[in-house]
Amino acid sequence: MQRPTHHPLALAAAVLLPLAAAAILGRRAMTGAGRRVVPGISGRTYVITGASSGFGRGVALHVGVRGANVVLAARRTELLEEVAAEIRAGGGRALVVTTDVSRPEDMEQLEAAAIEHFGRIDAWINDAGLGAIGHFWDIPLADHGRLVNINLNGVIYGSHVALRRFRTQGEGTLVNVGSIESEVPLALHASYAASKAGILHLGRALNEELRLAGLDRVKVATVMPWGADTPFDVHAANHSGRTPQLISPDGPSEVVEAIVRMSLDPQAELAVGWKAKGAYAGHRLMPDLGGRVAANLFNRAQMKEAPPAPATSGALHEPVDSGRTVEGTVRERMRREEATRGHIDTSLQAPQQGLQAH
Repeated sequence: MQRPTHHPLALAAAVLLPLAAAAILGRRAMTGAGRRVVPGISGRTYVITGASSGFGRGVALHVGVRGANVVLAARRTELLEEVAAEIRAGGGRALVVTTDVSRPEDMEQLEAAAIEHFGRIDAWINDAGLGAIGHFWDIPLADHGRLVNINLNGVIYGSHVALRRFRTQGEGTLVNVGSIESEVPLALHASYAASKAGILHLGRALNEELRLAGLDRVKVATVMPWGADTPFDVHAANHSGRTPQLISPDGPSEVVEAIVRMSLDPQAELAVGWKAKGAYAGHRLMPDLGGRVAANLFNRAQMKEAPPAPATSGALHEPVDSGRTVEGTVRERMRREEATRGHIDTSLQAPQQGLQAH
């Protein structure tokens, strides 16, 4: 009989959901209850890093076709030009600024270009980020360092230039894209989880500084998605020896909509989707249990069940041509891999079943 394949973090969330129920109830940041009527998008100016693919591209198109001014930042200029053309065709205005978020001077130039072109910035969205998969000791130091430079330093640099601008304007919204791993770190994602935890704590500290400074019209929101089917898997460094596994991934549209919503009606923290909400709240109630269950189950999926794959640094050091859309192909790939495993399991069991028949 074929053993059913379970998705580890979905199981972890299911374990934690009963524990999380009490914590979820009444938490506006977790449930979205009490959401206000928000202003429109048309005419607002957005700066979006990581705009060439994934969530960043999705947010840029979402606000651009609704009449926003959009400043598009990423390393892959030709893809930014594609996004800009779609925005202009939909009635928005777009500016392409080739940017490596790990370079402070690039981020300063990005802010300056946005002001020169559009006169102000209403929302700055730090979305650029990459992953590194495998045992911590198997991932080269150069990959760990580069990941932190992109994921955390890039957000710090973007937050710095954005908040200086917002202080001058007296208002503005900063949206930093973290991960559920900001709160629930996952084995085999050590430096990625560390970088995303840094984003969450950066946001918490910045909100306190803004409160102390009396800047109540300047807001910082941290969005924490569950793993989603974007080109994350083809851009990630992978030293696990096996194909990247994103466990029970969500589609990107819910996350895109959440990022846009936070740009208009910011909340300090938002876990996106029921799996992220359950894991977030449950981990706060019983962190040791949640972390151990997630680690054990994800280790099985990533290190034992996934097919072999060569080591790669992905897009950490240089952009790659693949992964050019909002939505990725990881769900389809994982379905094929699961079907192949099921076929192999059935083939291996057939002789035993034949012997038992005699």
